[in-house]
Formats: sequence, C-alpha cells, structure tokens
Amino acid sequence: MVKESLRGEYGKSLLRIGKKNQNIIVMDADLAKSTRTNTFGNEFPERFFDSGLSEQNMVSTAAGISLTGKTVFISSFAVFLTGRVYGQIRQSVCYNNANVKLVATHSGLGVGEDGATHQALEDIALMRALPNMQVIVPADSVETASVIDYVADNYGPFYVRLTRSDLQKVNNDDYKFELGKGTVLKDGKDITIFAIGAMVEKALKAAEDLSEQSISAAVINLSSIKPLDTELILKYAKTTGTVLTVEDHSVFGGLGGSVSEFLSQNYPVKMKIMGVNNRFGRSGKPEQLYKFYNLDHTDINKEAITLLKK
Repeated sequence: MVKESLRGEYGKSLLRIGKKNQNIIVMDADLAKSTRTNTFGNEFPERFFDSGLSEQNMVSTAAGISLTGKTVFISSFAVFLTGRVYGQIRQSVCYNNANVKLVATHSGLGVGEDGATHQALEDIALMRALPNMQVIVPADSVETASVIDYVADNYGPFYVRLTRSDLQKVNNDDYKFELGKGTVLKDGKDITIFAIGAMVEKALKAAEDLSEQSISAAVINLSSIKPLDTELILKYAKTTGTVLTVEDHSVFGGLGGSVSEFLSQNYPVKMKIMGVNNRFGRSGKPEQLYKFYNLDHTDINKEAITLLKK
C-alpha cells in the first residue's frame, strides 16, 4: 500500500480551512518547512507568525491572540512543543482554556535519525495530565485531515500528535473523526489490540498473522486519547477478556496508561502495555528502531500469543 504524509496533509488542511475562516492564525518556531505550516504562511503571510527559536514565547503569544477571538494553530517538533514549553502551556493555554491548537509533526521513534534528543516519548503523558487539554493521535493522512477540521471548529486547547514518517491509510476516504470515539478496524473475539499513530498499521499486520494461527484479534484505533472511548474499551474488554495496547511512546502515561487506568477501576482483565520501557530513543531509521525497541508487527504478534497463554 502507498504511504502518505501526515504533516503534508496537515499543511494542506491548514490552507483549506484558512481560505474559509479568516480567524485562523498559524504560528511556528523556525521549523515551518518541516512542519508544513509554510503552506499556510506562503498563502496568508499576514496571518502567519514565526517566533524563531522561542517556543515559550510562541505559546504565550498564541494564548494572548486566541483570547481576542482567534483560533491559533502552533507547531513544532513534539519534544520542543511540549517539554521545552510545558510551563507556558499549563499557565497560559490550559489554565485560561485558550483556543490554541498544538500540532506536533515529529514524535516518538518515528523521528528517526535525529535521535534521542528529538524523539519525544513522554509528550502524551505531559499533555493528557493537563486540565482542559484534549489529546489526539491520528493514524493516517485521512484521519489527520478530519482531525484538523474538527479542532479548528471546536473551542479549546488540543494537542495533536503527528509523525515525521509517512503512514499507510487505514481509514476509508469518507472517515470522520469524533472526539472520544475509537474506530474498530478489525473485529475479533480472542484478544483486543488498542493502538495509536504509527502502531495502528503494525497492529493490523499482526492481526493478520495471528489469524493464520487461528487467533481472532480485534484491532481498534484509539486516536482520541483524551477523552477516551471508555464505552468501546469496556465492550471489548468484556468480549475478549485480554487487552494489548501498542504505542510509539513511553509505557508510562500514554495510551496504555489511559486504558489501564480505566480498566483497573472498572473491569480488570489480562493486559500488556507495549511501548518504550523507561528508555530514551536512539538514532536510526524508524523501521529499524521499531524492531530494536520490540515494536514491530512480529513483536505484537508474539506479545499477543504470550498474553493469551497466561
């Protein structure tokens, strides 16, 4: 299957909504070419602001602009947009419930050769802990376009986590994102695999391999990390009794943390969280890194079988 760029779709989506909505403002931190916000900036220079290497200033300025009635999109790499500027996001954006949309285009091991200093593996944990912040991790270009439309039309702080890598399409072209709703991509009765972002396509491949071993695996895209689709999670926990979560993020505080926090208090089942276990990333091609950190589709297959045998 052909892979498509999520950040490329982000740039096109900004341009599309910018043509319809004059209240859209876009800001970047000297990375417009990488984040693809330059697509908007080239068309609407009067509504595009580059803060330079000053994410703290960008976030504080964006919060102030949003309080005048504008919808402000700000972008950078995930490690800079969340870690470097956490205090400003907390105080200026979330405390004021400002209408600011944080869109990170480089996250997780998928950043690749830039290495550990640029591979944010804790950004979801940081953002989902903040009151008023809503967290979304699209799985492909189709979902990215729908998510950008959604956050532009709905008030409040959002964190949208995109990949640097191109990803396979897993959603139909008519897909519409709904906040707080997961998507069942493959039904199953033996085990449920919840995945986000780049891991969704790998979960689907793992499910195909499992079916050849007479194991029926459901694959669910939980792109809405906060709020979470607890109704769907509960339904499949009851159906399969076994849950595996997979994410290109730390095993602490991300998708697995969200699902386990809910299930442990409402319907405990056998569960395994797959992600990066208390380690930093390293330099390498994304697919090589996924294999190194045991996040390839073959690793998902093995973990599913091991979990079912417990």
